[in-house]
Amino acid sequence: MPSHAHDQATDPAPEHSDPLERERAHLAASRAALRAMRADAEALNIADVTVNWVNAEVLQGEVDARIKALADLAHTPLFFGRLDYLHAPGLDAEGAAGENFYIGRRHVHDADGDPMVIDWRAPVSQPFYRASKKDPMDLKLRRRFGYTGGQLTAYEDEHLTDPGEAEQHSKLLQSEIERPRVGPMRDIVATIQPEQDEIVRAGIGGTVCVQGAPGTGKTAVGLHRVAYLLYAHRERLARSGTLVIGPNRSFLHYIEQVLPALGELEVKQATVDDLVAHVEVRGTDDAAAATVKGDARLAQVLRRAVWSHVRQPSEACVVVRGSRRWRVPAYEIEEIVDELLRRDIRYGAAREALPQRIAHAVLVRMEQAGEAPDDRVQDAVARNAAVKAVVKEVWPPVDPAKVVLRLLGDAEFLAEQAAGILTPEEQKTILWAKPARSVKSAKWSAADAVLIDEAADLVTRTHSLGHVVLDEAQDLSPMQYRAVGRRCTTGSATILGDIAQGTTPWSTDTWQEALSHLGKPGAQIEELTLGFRVPREVISYASRLLPAIAPDLTEATSIRESAGDFAIRPVPAAELDDAVIAACHEALVKEGSIGLIAAEARLPALRAALDAAGLAVLAPGEETSEEARLTLVPATLAKGLEYDYVVLDEPAAIVDGEPDERTGLRRLYVCLTRPVSGLTVIHAAPLPERLGASAG
Repeated sequence: MPSHAHDQATDPAPEHSDPLERERAHLAASRAALRAMRADAEALNIADVTVNWVNAEVLQGEVDARIKALADLAHTPLFFGRLDYLHAPGLDAEGAAGENFYIGRRHVHDADGDPMVIDWRAPVSQPFYRASKKDPMDLKLRRRFGYTGGQLTAYEDEHLTDPGEAEQHSKLLQSEIERPRVGPMRDIVATIQPEQDEIVRAGIGGTVCVQGAPGTGKTAVGLHRVAYLLYAHRERLARSGTLVIGPNRSFLHYIEQVLPALGELEVKQATVDDLVAHVEVRGTDDAAAATVKGDARLAQVLRRAVWSHVRQPSEACVVVRGSRRWRVPAYEIEEIVDELLRRDIRYGAAREALPQRIAHAVLVRMEQAGEAPDDRVQDAVARNAAVKAVVKEVWPPVDPAKVVLRLLGDAEFLAEQAAGILTPEEQKTILWAKPARSVKSAKWSAADAVLIDEAADLVTRTHSLGHVVLDEAQDLSPMQYRAVGRRCTTGSATILGDIAQGTTPWSTDTWQEALSHLGKPGAQIEELTLGFRVPREVISYASRLLPAIAPDLTEATSIRESAGDFAIRPVPAAELDDAVIAACHEALVKEGSIGLIAAEARLPALRAALDAAGLAVLAPGEETSEEARLTLVPATLAKGLEYDYVVLDEPAAIVDGEPDERTGLRRLYVCLTRPVSGLTVIHAAPLPERLGASAG
């Protein structure tokens, strides 16, 4: 692939004789055009177009968002590629015509409205990601640009219709993938591969589940899919909303800059715990209790518990209006209750309907007596004290948290509601040893909060969003899947994860099972196995664990031409801490971020050793910089994070820190696959048998 091969007839800005200078001139002109677009937005005067302060606030908010989205990020390339078409394609909404298009993170136009940079999500940009020598997609040339600190420093051409030029891997693409990582996660918009692009541009109508091995870019694919859907269906998603769900706050902090870099500022982020935060979580469950509480059967138990509050009437309802008394017998109220129960609507909706149904029965009697009541009379009857008394007796209000409080604290109530669903042993596992006195005083666990969320949905329907992205989905319990599924019942979802990285006792074994709990059983399942991040030797080494942790998965491969720095160093137990510190010093000599990953039990000793060595460390989620590049990462928080170099402390301790061997080996698999450029494993205890003998 020639580094500077160039067709002068297709060059913009022909006044420059040097092709690289011509491209730099276009970059400078594009940045100037973007500044002008922002200045136009800042100059907008909305005083004469709003009729009241509410409209003014809303419109000003939209203008402010527009101004923010038009920011020119100095160290972020405005465009990263160029397409030279054989024939002029239709540009749809981009509104331009011609043969050459610069592809970038956002649309930029000049003073006449002609595009200088085309949004990567536009249809005309798609060949940048998918065209090949076999299918050039009407492209004559694809050009990639290389940047250093925001400055355009190189370009690389592919002549897709030239039979004399063989298809090769892009060196600029390779260097962009391997560029050292300092700071939060960055976008991959310049490096999206064809199989990733197919997922990114999948339609909004269906749910997509992505099984992705480490380093295949599944998280980035999910985030770019949100950005694409917001581009293609902005009005629809602006009304219904979008949400990205991650496993923990450290992870969300790590990814939070990706969407803003793509010009998308309105996507909310949350953890599953955030979604179900109906109560303060102050307690923890052991693995056995959490597993039972996370079982989908608890949904049946909760349904019984909520609806057990409905009672049949004990007497008739007598409504007094003026000098007349209207009587609705108990058997008729019972028929109304039975009909509402058969409708299978939410408990709260049925409770709101009941007084109207009783009032309607009264109105029928009024009409039979020759009166002509209207809707206002029916509403008045529904608010009558006698009707309210019947509703309170028959269909009392339900507090979801109090229902769960009673289930977990009252053995008799739990046994009644769980009969035929949970075994006596399972009931005993989740029953509190000491019942709490109130919702506020209870030491709720994370799993309890999910149960309350389920109960709340039985009472009142949960609001559904237009699109939800769920990352690290393999770790969720069936009840957590249901909680997420409630947030996209009328929308679609992108589910991201890796069965091999499931590190909870309740982690899913198959995506089909998970999607069923999510309420999306017909979702499309895609598998990404081509790695771009983890060095070849590292992913090959970690994959030795797959037969034990996920035997049905395809082993990942890596396009990385460099094997990466990879070493396994056995040391005497007394020298373990010193060896880890030495490995950190070695990594700090190199460029990029360093993650020291260790089991929870090893953290105090390592912190002391780091302090003694004068090495300052960051916590997961804290942003790395040129001055602070070493992060001490508990193995339990490593998932989803990546570092240029990883020092992995004592694999056996990581495995032993989990409740069972399979979960421990999965945790180790996660930790082994965090590096981008190099991995050093330091151990005193024998390595897990699946990894084989140590190598120097």
